[in-house]
Amino acid sequence: MAKNTKNTKTKNHKPTSPGVRGMRTVRYKNTLTTAKPLKSLVKGSPKRAGRNSQGRITVRHQGGGNKRNARIVDFLFIDKIGIKGRVEHLEYDPHRSGFIARVVYLDGERRYILAPQSVKVDDIVLTDSKAPLTPGNRLPLSNIPVGTFVYNVELKERGGAKIARSAGIYAQLVAVDAGFAQLKMPSSELRKVPAAAWASVGEVSNPEHRLRNLGKAGRSRHLGIRPTVRGSAMNAVDHPHGGGEGKQGRGHRRARTKWGKPSGKGQKTRKVKKYSNVHIVSRRKVGKKR
Repeated sequence: MAKNTKNTKTKNHKPTSPGVRGMRTVRYKNTLTTAKPLKSLVKGSPKRAGRNSQGRITVRHQGGGNKRNARIVDFLFIDKIGIKGRVEHLEYDPHRSGFIARVVYLDGERRYILAPQSVKVDDIVLTDSKAPLTPGNRLPLSNIPVGTFVYNVELKERGGAKIARSAGIYAQLVAVDAGFAQLKMPSSELRKVPAAAWASVGEVSNPEHRLRNLGKAGRSRHLGIRPTVRGSAMNAVDHPHGGGEGKQGRGHRRARTKWGKPSGKGQKTRKVKKYSNVHIVSRRKVGKKR
């Protein structure tokens, strides 16, 4: 395997121990400009370990992990329309895969935004209906040309960004018609969004996030991820795939969850009466052919 140069954004570690063998990390120093977050934009982040207010586990495989503080990221931009901002720093956010940018606006206020690819310190970002089409600028979907890559997309006008926020992700604007914009989602789904909804131009930063290799189980535990047991390794009383002598197949045509519902493997798991079904033009492609 060819050795990484200093210009690459990922690093393959030398096999000095079993836990480091095969480990691949992102070179943050090549992109980030500071390691200290702004104290006024940081708040505590209590651990819930997947439990609800009654203390019952509602999301499995969560718990432990290193302590981390939450950065207050702006996904609304409602009071910054027409006010230019300058990128002051690019920073790491432990709660998300993409990088964040600390922006200082002309009115003196500082905020965190989700950083796009190719953004640099001292770049100017603008939220305006007539803003230029440069990465980081934010416009209504009706004012963005067809074929443009966007991220931080709203599902409804002034509802805050909900779509395309993970590292390296983008949605493509396919069409604008009859008050709706059609977006091709990262999952290959084609769906309609109100044309008055706002979106940021470009793609989310840190696309190398998908190339990382944790290397050992301990690093996964540091991220707050607990082990996942295969259903086929359980007893029949604990999982539909469990039971049998020795190593057995699941015994069903379709894969099931612990509660008997369809799961993955190219199956449709979306609810038949979900409220947003009317906005889906084409379902996402699943299975091996995708």
